[in-house]
Amino acid sequence: MIQRKSLLIGFLLVLFAFQSCSRKTGHHGELTGVQDAAMKPAPSDGYADEGWEMYAPEDNWDEEKPDPFGNESYDEIVENEFRLVKDQPLSTFSVDVDRASYANIRRMLNFDQLPPANAVRIEEMINYFNYSYPDPMDDAPIALYSELSDCPWNPAHKLARIALKGKSLDLKEAPKSNLVFLLDVSGSMSDYDKLPLLKKSLKLLVNNMREEDRVAIVVYASASGLVLGSTSARKKDKIIAALEKLDAGGSTAGGEGLRLAYKVAEENFIKNGNNRVILATDGDFNVGESSDEAMVKLIEEKRESGIFISVLGFGRGNLKDSKMEKIADKGNGNYAYIDNLLEAKKVLVKEMGGTLFTIAKDVKLQVEFNPTHVTSYRLIGYENRLLKNEDFNDDKKDAGEMGAGHSVTALYELIPAGTETDVTASIDPLKYQETNKTSAANSYELMQVKFRYKEPDGDTSKLISQAVLNGHENWNGASQDFRFAACVAHFGLILRNSQYMKAGNYESLIKESKSAKGEDDEGYRAEFIQLLEKAALISPDEKAE
Repeated sequence: MIQRKSLLIGFLLVLFAFQSCSRKTGHHGELTGVQDAAMKPAPSDGYADEGWEMYAPEDNWDEEKPDPFGNESYDEIVENEFRLVKDQPLSTFSVDVDRASYANIRRMLNFDQLPPANAVRIEEMINYFNYSYPDPMDDAPIALYSELSDCPWNPAHKLARIALKGKSLDLKEAPKSNLVFLLDVSGSMSDYDKLPLLKKSLKLLVNNMREEDRVAIVVYASASGLVLGSTSARKKDKIIAALEKLDAGGSTAGGEGLRLAYKVAEENFIKNGNNRVILATDGDFNVGESSDEAMVKLIEEKRESGIFISVLGFGRGNLKDSKMEKIADKGNGNYAYIDNLLEAKKVLVKEMGGTLFTIAKDVKLQVEFNPTHVTSYRLIGYENRLLKNEDFNDDKKDAGEMGAGHSVTALYELIPAGTETDVTASIDPLKYQETNKTSAANSYELMQVKFRYKEPDGDTSKLISQAVLNGHENWNGASQDFRFAACVAHFGLILRNSQYMKAGNYESLIKESKSAKGEDDEGYRAEFIQLLEKAALISPDEKAE
């Protein structure tokens, strides 16, 4: 009997220990409570510490790890095709100064994950970097530059670079700012790289504002509310204290928050000032006015009053990139993704003028190619910025905005006249086309580049036009900026598994990027090369030769 009791007691002790362990680890080995907090990595203020493991050790799992990017949403990108110049001589698109895609790609690569193709917007990758374009010399707020060289991923083709450079602004003389922080404090924002990073990021901005600037704070979760009325930036402690008190919880009433933020901005409107809503979120508007169409309509209505909107994206796993990009595009603003505090400093401090102060709106580019020198062309990126040719002269057609000091770079891959190509191989010669060429067609002009822009408070566009001659430098003679921008585009083509990337591998691209790095005081180009090296390690073998 005693022996049976001993066995029973022993069995109960083992069972109790097993249940206690189960309560600590939860289902499938996921850590909870104090242990869970201990496993979470400390927030990083830079890039160096971002290689931490985001999951418990492998032997604590009896199922596969979840996909950390599984619930993120991106609009589909269908790559621009080659177009025959004799059939479609004009290429028209809206400028794009967003840089979110590059920072988002960096975040994924730092988690040892290749980004999905639709997360790769090549124009945003190129425009993430600063290039040594001179400021405009005349009264125009934008200057136009161009360069032509060989195409590094297809030596039989040429690569044309078209660049716009916005006039820089002395922030001491900048217009007064009326800012409304519209902050998502819903439950999805509780992760360390969301609301905690958001608060640190906005504190950087507040600390660099002038006394004459003003800030209000609106939050939204299950409902929206005014946390801080419009307050002079000389009361930085009061603004920062309001930020510090914010906690995450509840669902997301995004539409209600937007309406309240615009109301506060209108009540404190500064004539000839910088009136702007800054939306900071992971983009998950899931309660209330949630459809993209309703959001866009609201923002389009409000931008006409002179209140623009910029978007800061945060976090992983639930990022609604497609929604945030639409909001910024339609609100005469820009979209940045903040993956760490160094990126916040870049966007909100070092590039504060470009982020906050619009110098030109509705900026459109149109290029006409000369069939004497170009058989066909392909615009690299800008797929969601394409315009109809007639939109170029239509001042009612909305287009992109440029901030102070911003630059925009576009690359065209060109097939020179006389080059055999698959683009024309399946097309029979045309019988009824005009054969007499104009004097311009017989000239050395490769293309005519035009762009239109409006003043920030203007309704009528201004036109600047420039002819680009056919002479070009070989690849080794091209400028370092040109070659580096081409390397960034090449990386984007590889990440997208582009059908138009016919040559090159990571080994040669890394070598070329190092050669083209040039001046890099901030280290962004060196970091790009590190990302190339990381991508090579985690890519399929055929891409990492």
